[in-house]
Amino acid sequence: MTTDTSGDPSRDTSGALPDGRPVPPLTGDERSQLLGWLDFHRATLEAKCAGLDDEQLRRASAEPSTLTLLGLVQHLAEVERTWFQRVFAGLDVPPVFEEGTGYALTPERGLDEVLTAWRGEVARGRELIAGRSLEDTGRLVDPPMAGLEVGLRWVLLHLVEEYARHNGHADILRERIDGVTGV
Repeated sequence: MTTDTSGDPSRDTSGALPDGRPVPPLTGDERSQLLGWLDFHRATLEAKCAGLDDEQLRRASAEPSTLTLLGLVQHLAEVERTWFQRVFAGLDVPPVFEEGTGYALTPERGLDEVLTAWRGEVARGRELIAGRSLEDTGRLVDPPMAGLEVGLRWVLLHLVEEYARHNGHADILRERIDGVTGV
């Protein structure tokens, strides 16, 4: 068994897959299950980008969409910041990237910088929820539901869904780039 890095040192996972991604706990409490699946999907996104060069990471390979792997990582950095800092913790923080949604690419920002920002947002989110109850709440910040109360359980479920959906996009992008599937 290995200790995870979700911010809850008391939670052990069921190990890791051969590619290093953590296996979500197969048994355990609800919080461990939610954090385990979120960590799995975070690691899956990073694995989708592994071994690609800058041009490949910027390639929008499913026309007419302009979606790229690099843009997905940027977007998920924004998602992490929004849900953990702005919504759950109620902090007034600017976007991670000046473009706001994260999807837009700039020539000077490559994968190393983007992964560093994304990992920082993941770490900050873990800090903010460490020791907090799934019943604790924050407030939605964006229309049309701005001001409504939302629980940490819902936020975690939403992030698992968000990552899973975007990992599906990443599957298609990666397969069109170099034929790699199954990561």
